[in-house]
Amino acid sequence: MRKKLLLLSILLSASYFLKAQDPSFSQYYGNPLYLNPALTGSKICPRLTLNYRNQWPSIPGTFVNYAASYDRYIDPISGGIGVMVVAEDIAKGIVKSTQVSGLYAFRTDLSKKTTMTVGFQATYIQNKLNWDKLIFADQLEGIQPGSGGSLPLSGEPVADRLTASMIDFSTGVVLAYQERIYAGLAVNHLSQPDNSFYSNGESRLDMKVTAHAGALIGINTYGSQVDVEDLSLAPNIMYQQQGKFRQMNLGLYLNMYPFVVGAWYRHAFENPDAVIALIGFMTQKFKVGYSYDYTVSRLTNATGGAHEVSFTWQFECPQKTFKHKAIKCPRF
Repeated sequence: MRKKLLLLSILLSASYFLKAQDPSFSQYYGNPLYLNPALTGSKICPRLTLNYRNQWPSIPGTFVNYAASYDRYIDPISGGIGVMVVAEDIAKGIVKSTQVSGLYAFRTDLSKKTTMTVGFQATYIQNKLNWDKLIFADQLEGIQPGSGGSLPLSGEPVADRLTASMIDFSTGVVLAYQERIYAGLAVNHLSQPDNSFYSNGESRLDMKVTAHAGALIGINTYGSQVDVEDLSLAPNIMYQQQGKFRQMNLGLYLNMYPFVVGAWYRHAFENPDAVIALIGFMTQKFKVGYSYDYTVSRLTNATGGAHEVSFTWQFECPQKTFKHKAIKCPRF
């Protein structure tokens, strides 16, 4: 019990009382608006996306993330619009975070083969701290392992505010060539808002920079057109940096319609992080994917790794003709 309480305190400190860090989804293309606001409306037709991630389920005080988004392209405004909600639950409700975003991405053709989108995102963030569930070091002093019973009250003064709210802004750009090569850059937390629970403290959200790129390669298809039902490979890479934290994901998808399998290696530069495996099922209208992160860092897989599920429903377009085509980024 004592070890679990100490570990829970360490996790909370690392998450919020030092430097806050955004949650990370392994199926980053399965959560496109979270990856890059410039991907808003990238599929042209209306799209609903749902995501769930449970990280380190074997450790007390797990990290659980949810995301939901809806976006579509609107021809008269030459761009896509969308709305996104992201929620995070740390240590079974001790810390909760909710983000609500509105997004717009302007789209233009640079040439007959090259398309560019520039995205903008405004976000309302609210973090809540359940002080009554926190356990501090002075409550553990003198307690013998296995003694049971309730913990004494802590002498730690209550935080000045148990709810921190802020406004945030992000932007991004995506380039697509011949519907089969794509690259993007996103910068989140341009305003670096302060999310500290203490009036005399400061805990700013560091800017997050994300660079991603990849290609869609038809195995039995020649030319630039690769349809969702074609046998294809999609190698891709993502680099992400937030404050001193850096990571790189490198891997690929194999599309064997209606199934997709994928594998990535995630490296945190200071140490290896995880090997990720994915299996997905998709049709022209919907897709569902499951991925598992096998931890290879010094934490080992005793953490339980991470489970992630994504679901996307692709609605039919209300009109049949558009001056732009969908950007064929991966679906997971």
